[in-house]
Amino acid sequence: MENTVTNTERYFGQFCSLLASYTRKTARLRDKADQLVKQLIDFANTETPELRATIRDFAEDLAKVQDYRQAEVERLEAKVISSLKLYGAQIKQTRADIKKCKRVQNNEIKQLEKLEKLRQKSPSDRQMISQAETSAQRASVDTNRSTHYLAETVDAFQEQKLKDLQRIFSDFVIIEMVFHAKAVEVYSSAFQTLENYNLETDLQDFRAKMRGIYGHSEARPLTDTNPSPSVPWPLTSQSAQSTMAREGKEAGDEEDSETDSVEEIPLEDLRGQQQGHRG
Repeated sequence: MENTVTNTERYFGQFCSLLASYTRKTARLRDKADQLVKQLIDFANTETPELRATIRDFAEDLAKVQDYRQAEVERLEAKVISSLKLYGAQIKQTRADIKKCKRVQNNEIKQLEKLEKLRQKSPSDRQMISQAETSAQRASVDTNRSTHYLAETVDAFQEQKLKDLQRIFSDFVIIEMVFHAKAVEVYSSAFQTLENYNLETDLQDFRAKMRGIYGHSEARPLTDTNPSPSVPWPLTSQSAQSTMAREGKEAGDEEDSETDSVEEIPLEDLRGQQQGHRG
């Protein structure tokens, strides 16, 4: 009986810890993707109209995936981690019942030992022996009752544990399946957006602009294809707006503990290093 509770305490505690870590890492992945969306938006505001529109649609799809990932995190916390945390109180109560049963069993053993000593030391003292026999019988009844109750308690605990284990990991799988199904749908749209991009249009505009800058006679007049830095394209997508809202909210949160950041080296430093190598 006690091994059942001990194993449950050990492994369910590990499940809870690992799934909590899994959820935190999923949330950090969402944060990184939000940063990627922001960088894509900033990049799109510096590009030509065709690419700008493509990157805009692509960023909005990525932002939509992060909305689904946010829902995934919230559902994992509510349905999986919270359910595992509840086992702490159940295990504590079951351990208390086991200890109570052991105390009753120990009392029966003491009463039987006391009776045996009286029979050996004072075999003629019928009154004391009779009282000891009564106490021993009472202790034996208590032990039988306590053992029966504990067996029922541990049986119910085991049954509930198996049902909860099935339910918790079924919820986990469903949550993951829903997220990935939605993500595949959106990623398919993002892939199609990139496939439909016509880079020739942007190349023609770029080359025509370059010819105009260098004064070629065949250059045709063009308006500046780059948008004004002060007027970025608007985000009409609710997903993109929620991504930007998360980005702003999490800007002041704790620093990411993982060492996966990319250090940016200014071009001037690279040039200086290259010149130093040439010298």
